[in-house]
Amino acid sequence: MKPVFFGILGIAVLFASCSGHTKKVIVYANNSAAINEEAKTVVNKDNTGHIDKTFTYNSGDKVTINITFMDGKTVAVDIPEDGYYIVNTKARDTIIGGYQKYSTPQEANRIMTQDELKHNIDSLKQMVTGANTSAANRTFFILPGTASKITSNINAEIVGPYHRMTSVAKVGDEDPEVYRFYSISEVRETIGKLEKLTVGPPAPNQ
Repeated sequence: MKPVFFGILGIAVLFASCSGHTKKVIVYANNSAAINEEAKTVVNKDNTGHIDKTFTYNSGDKVTINITFMDGKTVAVDIPEDGYYIVNTKARDTIIGGYQKYSTPQEANRIMTQDELKHNIDSLKQMVTGANTSAANRTFFILPGTASKITSNINAEIVGPYHRMTSVAKVGDEDPEVYRFYSISEVRETIGKLEKLTVGPPAPNQ
């Protein structure tokens, strides 16, 4: 009986170690994309619009997602280790964004000063060019057909393009880990709107 007992125990330990691995993946795609979690494939049928889908893979092995674009080009994107990832399968839009300091609804809805507004515009302009984006800074510039590991925390809150969420509810005493992402076209549109709100310096005779 001992060999049978130890064999079953070994299988149980192996299962427990495998089930401890988690890769959480958000796929950003264009309208009508065929997204197959089990086959790990994304087939683009459009090059506009936005949809997203979240997968969870409980495996210690590398996961590879194959993306097929409308022109027939295929790209293999690897998810090598545990963590929370964004996979950008959109045809043209780069995904940009990063870590956001937690704010309450009151803080999120307060009026910005002109200095804060101009600082935010400068930051957005840098993001559009990919300047100062790095995993170390927790800011990301995710080109089409690529993936980025955002955090090791699979319970983090990731807010994607075109979502209008301005705050995240706090659970318990610990602030949530929040990341906010936009499509590059969305950011350019936002920059244009914010620039209309800026006020120039007063004339010398005023």
